[in-house]
Amino acid sequence: MDKYIYLDNASTTQVYPEVFEAMKPYFTEYYANPSSVYSFAERSKKAVEEARNIIAGFIGAKTEEIYFTAGGSESDNWAIKETARAYADKGKHIITTTIEHHAVLHTCQALEKQGFEVTYVNVGSDGIIKLDELKAAIRPDTILISVMAANNEIGSIQPLAEIGALAKEKGILFHTDAVQAFGHIPINVDELGIDMLSASGHKINGPKGIGIMYIRRGLKTGSFIHGGAQERRRRAGTHNVTGIAGIGKAVEIAARTLKQRAEYETNLRNYLIDSVMDEIPYTRLNGHREERLPNNASFCFRFIEGESLIMFLDQNGICASSGSACTSGSLDPSHVLLAIGLPHEIAHGSLRLTLSEKTTKEDIDFTVSKLKEIVEKLRSMSPLYEDFIKQQ
Repeated sequence: MDKYIYLDNASTTQVYPEVFEAMKPYFTEYYANPSSVYSFAERSKKAVEEARNIIAGFIGAKTEEIYFTAGGSESDNWAIKETARAYADKGKHIITTTIEHHAVLHTCQALEKQGFEVTYVNVGSDGIIKLDELKAAIRPDTILISVMAANNEIGSIQPLAEIGALAKEKGILFHTDAVQAFGHIPINVDELGIDMLSASGHKINGPKGIGIMYIRRGLKTGSFIHGGAQERRRRAGTHNVTGIAGIGKAVEIAARTLKQRAEYETNLRNYLIDSVMDEIPYTRLNGHREERLPNNASFCFRFIEGESLIMFLDQNGICASSGSACTSGSLDPSHVLLAIGLPHEIAHGSLRLTLSEKTTKEDIDFTVSKLKEIVEKLRSMSPLYEDFIKQQ
């Protein structure tokens, strides 16, 4: 295939050329360990701190509140596990939602085996948390609320300001997994009442293998990885200077282009959603119609299997996902789609298309045209669809 239409930007993104150029000197020219004391290491040290400053400014944080990790999953683990350990004397109750990324859900499940209690708050059919259930779930021994900023599969954006205000009122720490939202929608940690935030470089046209952890100053969370004095003794290990330089440049570009990019992607996303819903019958849009990430469109097509759909799209040069790329290959339907109330047979027919500022209207027209053909072909082979049509 000479040309691909890449519509899986929620999975990972293309590294911007400017980001790659910003990284290159730290591979071969300024390769010193930034923890070293000699002058040759100063350039590496400066790159780390410049990136930290850029990221802090982007989310309204203080420079010393930004920590570098290996990715969003590590940051989620750090936030939840270290809060549990540090505040266990206050309580052992954690609140999260049923639609979190597995980096949060599996971490919470691991803590349950260690004697912590976790309440999984439900969401509505639009994927938005039920605030009344969240309020009702709070107990005197609740130490942490962890709610993602926006869902990686269906794109629904959560009411972070309301959650942050509630957590502050009750004296509970608030962590948000912002891996999908960071760099795509505005986030100010002070305005939203966020105490901890996780983000990742490769979702915003930066490199893989580098993540961000924001920890509000004054929190008593301790060292997550032991063995060195890096990251103010909270996260040991030689700094990934190339990755840090890359995420710093990616955040700089994201900050500069966010408004224009979001407007472009939102318009194209709406065009995609309208086209699919108009052209293909028995289709459901997953997630909130308006309160969703600018580049996310998620559908369920009745009477087909999402994996078959992905394979046929691939044969036509279209890269898409049936849900989270982290769990692709699983035969089980998405836990997110089940949580918003979809029955198994409909959840199996899911498709996630996530755009970028490089996606064109022509790309969308071609994709919808092929999608329509493929859905018709797959349905023509379905006995369930045949029976359904006969009953109409």
